[in-house]
Amino acid sequence: MAGDEPGLKDSLLPYEAWIQESLRNVMRLALERTAREGLPGEHHFYLTFRTDHPAVRMPARLKAQYPHEMTVVLQHQFEALEVDAQGFAVTLFFGGVPAHLTVPWAAVTQFADPSVRFGLRFDAPGAEPGPDPGRPAAGPDEAEAEPEPPAETPQVVSLDAFRKRPPRN
Repeated sequence: MAGDEPGLKDSLLPYEAWIQESLRNVMRLALERTAREGLPGEHHFYLTFRTDHPAVRMPARLKAQYPHEMTVVLQHQFEALEVDAQGFAVTLFFGGVPAHLTVPWAAVTQFADPSVRFGLRFDAPGAEPGPDPGRPAAGPDEAEAEPEPPAETPQVVSLDAFRKRPPRN
């Protein structure tokens, strides 16, 4: 932050919030187009969101399994994708059982389209770091993945940034 560096002043304009809003709009546009036209080519999305956000709506069984955060994949088995200014809603299938999820944009912490190695990472106010979006955590038999450190500001990152890398020797 500018106030942390000598000689730099804090901005009276909310640039960081504007950047986050703009990057969330990229995700919104991708989902809006998908809702209208379906997924083109090999495109598919990993969406990581805070399940403990107060406006998230999901079945209790999934909430119990993913009490803080989960990653879902929009690829083959999803229906009724709806997108609006507040967020998105979709029906996904977990073990063949449909589940309707409603997720506000503010709850989304990561968005990735691995088919083109594109990803966005967002700050979630007061959020703990979450699972790796390079691996879906939404399956009913899977445990949550090792947490990634949260980004300080929203970033455009390649999918490689989401993958765990072995420690360097």
